[in-house]
Amino acid sequence: MPAEVTSFVGRQREIADTKRLLSQSPLVTLTGVGGVGKTRVALRVARELRRAFTDGVWLVQLSGLDDRDLVAHTVAETLKAHDDTGREVSVILADHLRDRQLLLVLDGCEHLVDACAHLVEAVLGAAPRLRVLVTSRQPLRARGEHVLRVPPLPAPNPEFPLPPDAGDHYPAVQLFAARASAAAPGFELTSANWTQVATLCHRLDGIPLAIELAAVRVRALGLRQILDRLHDRYQLLITRRWGGSPRHRALLATVEWSYDLCTRQERLLWARTSVFAGSFDLKAAEVICSGDGISPDEVLDVAMGLVDKSVLTCERNQEGVRLRMLDTLRQFGADRLAEDDERTTFRRRHRDWYLRVAQSGERDWFGQDQEPTFRRTHAEKANLRAALDFCLTAPGQSQVGLELAGTLWFYWVGCGFLGEGRRWLDWALAQDTEPSHARAKALWVNGYIRILQGDSAAATPLLHECRALAETLGCDRPVAYAVHRLGCAELVSGNHVRAQELLEEAVQRYAALGELNSNVIMARVELAMVCAFRGNLDEAVRICLRTQQVCLAHGERWAYSYALYVLAFADCTRCDRSQAIRHARECLRINYTFRDLVGIVLPIELLALLEALTGAAPRAAVLQGAAHTIWSSVGLALFGSKYFNAPHETCTELTRSALGDAVYEAGFRRGAELTLDGAVAYALVDTTRSIEDTTRPQVAPLETPLTRRELQVAELIADGLSNKDIAGQLFIALRTAEGHVEHILTKLGFTSRAQVAAWVNERRPAQ
Repeated sequence: MPAEVTSFVGRQREIADTKRLLSQSPLVTLTGVGGVGKTRVALRVARELRRAFTDGVWLVQLSGLDDRDLVAHTVAETLKAHDDTGREVSVILADHLRDRQLLLVLDGCEHLVDACAHLVEAVLGAAPRLRVLVTSRQPLRARGEHVLRVPPLPAPNPEFPLPPDAGDHYPAVQLFAARASAAAPGFELTSANWTQVATLCHRLDGIPLAIELAAVRVRALGLRQILDRLHDRYQLLITRRWGGSPRHRALLATVEWSYDLCTRQERLLWARTSVFAGSFDLKAAEVICSGDGISPDEVLDVAMGLVDKSVLTCERNQEGVRLRMLDTLRQFGADRLAEDDERTTFRRRHRDWYLRVAQSGERDWFGQDQEPTFRRTHAEKANLRAALDFCLTAPGQSQVGLELAGTLWFYWVGCGFLGEGRRWLDWALAQDTEPSHARAKALWVNGYIRILQGDSAAATPLLHECRALAETLGCDRPVAYAVHRLGCAELVSGNHVRAQELLEEAVQRYAALGELNSNVIMARVELAMVCAFRGNLDEAVRICLRTQQVCLAHGERWAYSYALYVLAFADCTRCDRSQAIRHARECLRINYTFRDLVGIVLPIELLALLEALTGAAPRAAVLQGAAHTIWSSVGLALFGSKYFNAPHETCTELTRSALGDAVYEAGFRRGAELTLDGAVAYALVDTTRSIEDTTRPQVAPLETPLTRRELQVAELIADGLSNKDIAGQLFIALRTAEGHVEHILTKLGFTSRAQVAAWVNERRPAQ
């Protein structure tokens, strides 16, 4: 839930009614006119109900999404229901939510009603303990939906006598006074201005957005001036015979008046920033929105003017300050841009900028900026989607769409978005079949994704087409990539002689081209994997150690992690179990940073075998269950390869033999119920330690912002305990334990328990 940055006024009845309906019905939709406060009510309800749902409250903001086909993807991503198998996403979500007690808030659904209704019906039919709270200007009309209209805030009618303390009884007046005093610190609600404020709130029909836009004007205008200008604007709308209810007209009058009171530059920037989806940074605004009246150097000052007028809002994350526009105002700006016939121009500028963002990310992916590249790309995902959608729906843009979808290979593959990447690539390849370099790249990227999903049969024709096309175009680079990925297909299919031939050819082609990037590193690692599977462990280790030197020299970590996996595999085969565990855990830590599911599940499978070999059969069973769940989100388990599957089969045999079927299956089920974060945290626990061991060494206290109690809690997180278990272990209230966990995450700048676990394990003294 985002933090409340302004005071919350009124709505006690709506909040109570919403909570009551959610206790009786799985689906509640809050409806009302734009700007009436549906989102604020939903978020307040969600905060108050947070502790009632053991699996949490999750907010999915859909207002910036234009593609109905991405609704389920967006929900799945928010819920961390990672799945790259190509299955129907609604089915994936139903499986993910089946046994969870969770509140899902879908905010801003009015432009995606059909897609939201379809998804909600699918997941509610499978998840009996799920509750869904929707905000939309119209009902979803889904089965079992309860609709609650959010009315405007009660406002007084100044034509009737009012008691002196009437302002305390009207939330509309309270809201105006709160926002006006924030805009102009000297403003106070007094008997002298009470009638004017009451008249203003009444004329604005108690619509919160309209009231807030008007309130910020007290910084420069008197109340009488505000009233007069709003009256003129409202009369103009009536003379235009503008349709809609009086409340719609009241909101539009306020928005239009706010727009007209902006400077010319502010009006231009308001309209132009409507091309952004979700949030955006200042540099993007300077490039996309400047020109024809606004120089790049002026964008910052103009944007701050829109922030002051409550048109734009500021958000802060790891990458710095980002700007966002409320959907109602964004649509108004888009309409102004369309009136000037400039929407296509600025959408093309938007597309060009985010193509450069993707190209920059592809370059930076190989180097020491890999993690910031992941964060930047992830922050821009909504805008990248909007750019792809423009390319594949606007006439004459499909070649750029192919280029953009292919350039983002590092995000689709390295950051756990195989399913979405395949969707965009399938669409782009079907949209434009003309021979081109962009098509050749999209073909090998799509083939690569399908191999990782365990669908080598579908990948091979794409890679052969890529090679043939590249040879026709006289371009050697796509040939090298096609040969490389054909070698991967042979690797997972178990044809190791042919795989080695193709991968050696790919490495030679890359060298001839002078190519050095993460894909080249992966070709070497996959060649090492072939050597390991063929029993040539010395050669596999030699390749990985040489590759390690290259990675360390360039700061590359993602492909390097796969070299660590091969080293762990070789160590395990040579019975050097402690070294194997060290390599496998480091591989897991790195890939968890990027949310690379394949790179997460492979070391977990190997760690399960290592636990079994070191006598920790119960942990091995749990890890196998966790791996099973992750594979269901990737594709065919262990790529359907008997060689990748060998450690899994050995582990299953050892663990069942040690525990018996009943205990093994109970542990397996426990692991299968873990979230991705929980599975990673569990796998990273030092197995030489136990919760009952009171003599265990503490986390090194030096250079840490945590208190002594928070250090204790952090250790228990690293040991895999839930908040409830931590509370029991330390004899504190559950709410206190939750507070400690939140403080730890905040102080360390983390977003997950797995990051805390990794932080703790790095600081524990060597055993």
